[in-house]
Amino acid sequence: MSKSKIAVIGAGFAGLTTAALLAKEGHSVTIFEKNDQPGGRARIWEQDGFRFDMGPSWYWMPEVFENYFKLFNKTTADFYQLIRLSPSYRVYWGRDYYTDVPAELEALKALFEEIEPGASAKLEQFLEQAKYKYDKGMNDYVYRPSHSITEYLDPKLLVESFKIQMFTTIRSHIRKYFKNEKLIKILEFPVLFLGGTAQNTPALYSLMNYADLVLGTWYPVNGMNEIVKAMVAVAQSQGVTILLNQEVKEILIEGDKARSIVTQHGAFPTDFIISNADYQHTDQKLLPKDARNYSPEYWEKRTMSPSSLLFYIGTNKKIPSIKHHNLFFHESLDNHADTIYGNPRWPEKPLFYVSCTSKTDNTVAPEGGENLFFLIPLAPGLQDDANLREKYFELLMEKFSEITGEDIRDAIVVKRSYALDDFIKDYHSFKGNAYGLANTLLQTAFLKPKMRSSKIKNLLFTGQLTIPGPGVPPAIISGQVAAREALKTLSNF
Repeated sequence: MSKSKIAVIGAGFAGLTTAALLAKEGHSVTIFEKNDQPGGRARIWEQDGFRFDMGPSWYWMPEVFENYFKLFNKTTADFYQLIRLSPSYRVYWGRDYYTDVPAELEALKALFEEIEPGASAKLEQFLEQAKYKYDKGMNDYVYRPSHSITEYLDPKLLVESFKIQMFTTIRSHIRKYFKNEKLIKILEFPVLFLGGTAQNTPALYSLMNYADLVLGTWYPVNGMNEIVKAMVAVAQSQGVTILLNQEVKEILIEGDKARSIVTQHGAFPTDFIISNADYQHTDQKLLPKDARNYSPEYWEKRTMSPSSLLFYIGTNKKIPSIKHHNLFFHESLDNHADTIYGNPRWPEKPLFYVSCTSKTDNTVAPEGGENLFFLIPLAPGLQDDANLREKYFELLMEKFSEITGEDIRDAIVVKRSYALDDFIKDYHSFKGNAYGLANTLLQTAFLKPKMRSSKIKNLLFTGQLTIPGPGVPPAIISGQVAAREALKTLSNF
């Protein structure tokens, strides 16, 4: 195979992954990144001694990261230190009423038994099934390019699909084992990372419970952006060039091939393109109409993951009552979900999440202060303005104070909001979504937007709107699948 000039659009996790792997095979790879930092949503923001991870804050599925770095004869320990959080996280049910989810399995079983007699044995059975799904899903399904249904027309695979419960919802699956609503909420919560609800997400994804409760919740010292730094170092060690502040404005087509990409600095000829930019944006805005994979109507019908209203908050005092990860389930999860997927609107009684990385890491905030990240999941496509953000900030502060007993308003020294309009401006995110495409049954595997362009021979898509789906580990896997598919295509040129 001759050396090709490859352009990767976007330096998110999938873009960095596919670029490094293609460069490793001897190709000349350049990443064109719109923003002034690599990492996509995993950028950082710093002010007055506070350092905030702007996007992902949960480190799950550690073996996905290890397996990636192993491809370059490295380990995560070559780049960053990992700490397993214990407890994994805290779930608030009301004022001074919470459950700490233990990192140790025996303690977890004891907790389940205490909340619901008999639940310890059921948890063992549930996690045994979840492990089976995790092993099958993470070692087979997620690495399939899913170009068509024919990849799944294997009798053994069809039987396997029923065994891993592709056609049952996770809500019904969990409720076969547990009756207590608190346990059900703890087990349904990881579905939020998939951009869906328990009612419309396949029971296959109880594999996320195995990732959560058995493999554990981890934290890379100095923050999630350390993963980005590590992946940039790997990519550059393979010869990848990363150009920042280079927003791709257009892909120029000649016949059935892309010939160059155009940024604000000019046109760059290329032999092959892999887009890690928002799929809908690439498809609808960067390509000419006759080269697009899908119609505007197709995109409008997709079920997108939620957007988010985020607040990055720095305080000049410590907050002893919270943990590193805190879930506030003081209101109905189903009612909040309805504001996202049923009748899209700003929620009247929102649930929210708070990360406090300074509980684990003293490098992210000045001495005596705390680094806080507040998140309310929202429907994509909503109106977003400063007045709404401030209204919800006050609501958050009131609820946080009421539930934890900590009023932090007078201690805030740094504050920044981030919501739908920012996701659109910074990432061209379709409708301002935060995670990509929801992992519903009708948007799973070969029913997702295709990785391969149907019109352009030398164009592939990667990232959270295609295979295998949203989340940091899936994005890394998506980059690996895209690199493999690109190498197959290049070998035929």
